[in-house]
Amino acid sequence: MTLQLHGHPFSSYCWKALIPLYANETPFEFKQMAGDRALSEQFPGKAHPGGHIPVLVDGDTVVVEATSIVEHLAVHHPGPAPLIPADPAEAVVARMIDRVFDNYVMGSMQRVVAAHFIDRDKPELGLREEPIGAEVAGGRAKLRKAYAWLEQWLSSHTLPPHVSLVTCAAAPSLFYADWIERIPADCPRVSSLRAELLALPSVSRCVEDARPFRPYFPLGAPDRD
Repeated sequence: MTLQLHGHPFSSYCWKALIPLYANETPFEFKQMAGDRALSEQFPGKAHPGGHIPVLVDGDTVVVEATSIVEHLAVHHPGPAPLIPADPAEAVVARMIDRVFDNYVMGSMQRVVAAHFIDRDKPELGLREEPIGAEVAGGRAKLRKAYAWLEQWLSSHTLPPHVSLVTCAAAPSLFYADWIERIPADCPRVSSLRAELLALPSVSRCVEDARPFRPYFPLGAPDRD
């Protein structure tokens, strides 16, 4: 049975699952959706408990959470892109940086986006006339703090070769976060990493597939990238 990835091409977390599939040229079927309500009916008790995407269906196995999807692909559908470092100690570091990008870059970016919706859990209800100012300011401050931490970390550490779990987390995180809070001039390593990631074919494909949906970005998508 061909793999199925349920998600949306504009979703940052769906990019995280798409990048390894593209990098390893893994055959799969993309099922575009806004949430996993239909999946909950098709796979009772197995779809995402929060009703989120992406969701990977691999035969009788349903995998939720983008990081777990990357881990699943590394084990069950390996290819030329290593995804997870073979050395256990290096794998621990990769998983640590994966969490940094998800929690402090992606999470802070999504905090700002959510501040523009009437109900952050139901963005389909529409946008606020004015975003929640404290949330916008807080999310942007957290992004600046994350950029500074990453800049310092990158000064003395090397990332796994592309495409890895870190690639899958860093690419969508930095792509969208820079739209909200530009990577500052005093973080050249972070800025260079973003450019390097966007040049990867697997990432570039995600960028292009998501381009038609840019008008939906609540802050207004910048005329770049």
